[in-house]
Amino acid sequence: MEIDDVVKRAYAMPLTNPSFPPGPYRFFDREYIIITYRTTREALEAVVPAPLEIDEPLVKYEFIRMPDSTGFGDYTETGQVIPVRYKGQHGGYVHSMYLDDDAPIAGGRELWGFPKKLASPKIVHEGEVVVGTLHYGSVLCATGTMGYKHREADHDQVLAALAAPNFLIKIIPHVDGSPRICELVRYYLTDVTLKEAWTAPAALDLRPHVMADVAKLPVLDIVSAVHFTADLTLGLGEVVHDYLADHGRSTAGVKALEKAGA
Repeated sequence: MEIDDVVKRAYAMPLTNPSFPPGPYRFFDREYIIITYRTTREALEAVVPAPLEIDEPLVKYEFIRMPDSTGFGDYTETGQVIPVRYKGQHGGYVHSMYLDDDAPIAGGRELWGFPKKLASPKIVHEGEVVVGTLHYGSVLCATGTMGYKHREADHDQVLAALAAPNFLIKIIPHVDGSPRICELVRYYLTDVTLKEAWTAPAALDLRPHVMADVAKLPVLDIVSAVHFTADLTLGLGEVVHDYLADHGRSTAGVKALEKAGA
C-alpha cells in the first residue's frame, strides 16, 4: 500500500478493516426516555469544563433504544447530559454514555469524542411502566421507571430540545501519553421527524460504581420526564475551542511576563 493510499483510507481504525463506515448516520424509530432531575451545583462544577457554563443545577438522564441505525446497527445507550451555555448559546454537555455495541463506541469516540463505555443498558416495557436499566458487568448502576404514555407531550418543546446544540470533550493522546487533541466539539441532530411524545411521572435511582460513576451527580428530586420516538440524523461535529492551543497561548504569555519582569 502506497503512502497516498494510507492517507486516502485513514478515516478510522483499523486502517484496512474499520469498525464503522463513513456517514451520514441516520437513526430510525429511536426511542428516548429522558428523566430530568435536580442535583447539586457543586457536583456539576466538578465535571463541567470551561468555557461551558452551568445553567440551573439540572441533569438529563437518558435511556435511548436504537433498533435501526445506518452503519452502527441495533443497540441501546444510556447516560447523562447537563444543560449548559456556550457564549450565550444554550445546549447540553454530554457527560457520560454507556452502550452495548462496538461500532458506535469506536465511531463515537474517534469521530466526535463521545464519552462512550461498554456496558449493558436496557429499555423494557413492563405493563403500565417503561423501565430503563444500566448494568456495568454484573452491577446494577441505574434504574429509571416512567408511567406509560399518560399525557401527550408538547411536540414543539421536544423538537426544540432536539434542535439544541450538544457539546463534547474530544481527547486523543499522543504516543508518549501526553494529550495530542483536546477540543470542545459541538454537534447537532438534524432532519428530525418526531413520531410521538409523552409525559408521565418518573423515578430514578443511581448507585455508586467505580467505572460507571453516574451517582456522582446525585438525584435530589425529579423535575420532568418525557418518552418519545423519532427518526433523525446524527450530524458531524465542529471544534469550537482548542484547549491545547489555549494552554499554549497562556503558557507563552506567562513566560513573556516573567521575561519582562526579569
